[in-house]
Amino acid sequence: MDDWTPRTKAIAAGRPHGPGEPLNTPLVATSTYRAGGDSVYARGDGTPTWHALEEAVGALEGGHATAFASGVATLSAVLDLLPVGSRVVVPTFSYAVTRGVLAHAQKLGKLAVTELDPTDTEAWVAEAATSDLVWLESPTNPTLDVMDIETIAAAARGRVVVDNTFATPLQQRPLELGADVVVHSATKLIGGHSDLLLGITVAKDPEVAAELQGARTRVGSTPGALEAWLALRGLRTMPVRLAEQSRTAALLASRLGEHPAVTRVRYPGFGMMVSFELADAEAADRFCAATRLIVPATSLGGVESLVERRAWLPGEERVPAGLIRFSVGLEDPEDLWADLTFALPE
Repeated sequence: MDDWTPRTKAIAAGRPHGPGEPLNTPLVATSTYRAGGDSVYARGDGTPTWHALEEAVGALEGGHATAFASGVATLSAVLDLLPVGSRVVVPTFSYAVTRGVLAHAQKLGKLAVTELDPTDTEAWVAEAATSDLVWLESPTNPTLDVMDIETIAAAARGRVVVDNTFATPLQQRPLELGADVVVHSATKLIGGHSDLLLGITVAKDPEVAAELQGARTRVGSTPGALEAWLALRGLRTMPVRLAEQSRTAALLASRLGEHPAVTRVRYPGFGMMVSFELADAEAADRFCAATRLIVPATSLGGVESLVERRAWLPGEERVPAGLIRFSVGLEDPEDLWADLTFALPE
């Protein structure tokens, strides 16, 4: 399997083996196992469906995967491993819920949290040398800044965690760049159909993976059987979905950059996320209300295209007021462009 391409791993990893086995891992809905075997209770031991998903994502990222009930649950598990008083550094522009969880922990006196501009690598290198946890997100949400993971990880004293939700292991493998743990909101591109909540951690070290599994058991943040099965099914098509979405995103980012109503386009040159800015909040709100094909909604990574003015959300006040986060789906690019031009101010 090691010599397979990521596209092949997404299709083949985590499947049953041997004559008479089902081609696809079935949905195993159980909480309890008969006594005498290796598994006793699903909360601690998992199910064949979880294990298949973990094997497949682990193969793609190059580490040991653990599935959780949601993407936010992966953050909670990582924080569960830190002693009280630990120093954590996080990007100023990053997922608002991540910063909200960290801010809550700081308010309770559990952590000391520092926020840094994701593009200021020199400041990150200095802070990483004294922090217990370096939480990176690249590209960042929603500003799509690309962080220098390798340089920052090389300077880190403590554990380095990278939220790889936007890039996926198809476009970035942080463990190879020096990260200790990768996290995903599998709700997004891995699942790919806006029909599940699930998170995944992938640790380089099997002992760290075991610690994260222990944290999952302690807080009970286990994935549902159906969600794990749906995420595994979604993973199988992620390479072709992401490739097509990325092509469309690059095309639309280029065209948006030439539109007179767009003041700035943020696109890192890869991936299916595009952020662009209009003159102000009012213009952005009118745009989101005017689209006919593209759906105003707060998630991303599905087959359908979504837009949202991010600054309206609590915790996102520092995001430019007119910034639109655009999750590019699988619709025809020309239909998407027609909808964009219809909704954009003239």
